Amino acid sequence: MDLKVTTLEGKDAGKVSLSDAIFGLEPREDIIARVVRWQLAKKQQGTHKSKGRSEIARTGSKMYKQKGTGRARHHSARAPQFRGGGKAHGPVVRSHAHDLPKQVRALGLRHALSAKLKADEVIIVDDLVAAEAKTKALAGAFASLGLTNALIIGGAELDGNFKLAARNIPNVDVLPVQGINVYDILRRGKLVLSKAAVEALEERFK
Repeated sequence: MDLKVTTLEGKDAGKVSLSDAIFGLEPREDIIARVVRWQLAKKQQGTHKSKGRSEIARTGSKMYKQKGTGRARHHSARAPQFRGGGKAHGPVVRSHAHDLPKQVRALGLRHALSAKLKADEVIIVDDLVAAEAKTKALAGAFASLGLTNALIIGGAELDGNFKLAARNIPNVDVLPVQGINVYDILRRGKLVLSKAAVEALEERFK
């Protein structure tokens, strides 16, 4: 399918042909959800920790004699039922990551791209280059394109001035094409791709 290409100034810059194998799929929410869950699980730090009874700095001697008190038969004050005791089955430091086949990850990215195009939220830009690293000028260009919440994907190398000018604009993320991912595509409103990014994606999924 063909899509109109624009410049950052909002001028017409011809058309680009998009591959149906990448942008023309019928989006499957189950595949996209699996990839997002995998991404977020891998991102989780897993540094939560509580102390078990063996880690508590407290005497391990028997609290009181076994018989004759009329009370329950307890041993250590480090047991979970006592104030200041260890936590039973508490969280431990661990990795939350789980495996997801590479084919499913690749398919999820294609379905996310297709979903954005189907929702008419994809903009193709000729080139992501800024003459100077001025946030105000770039914010004005984004406003003319109607970009208030967007993920912008450039080629393998991002223009230094563009990257510097865009980093202070709220709700706008800029990534090189190798950093494109399902979660970032879905969390932003518009998806802006440079022509170099489209070519790289088609080469990647060829």
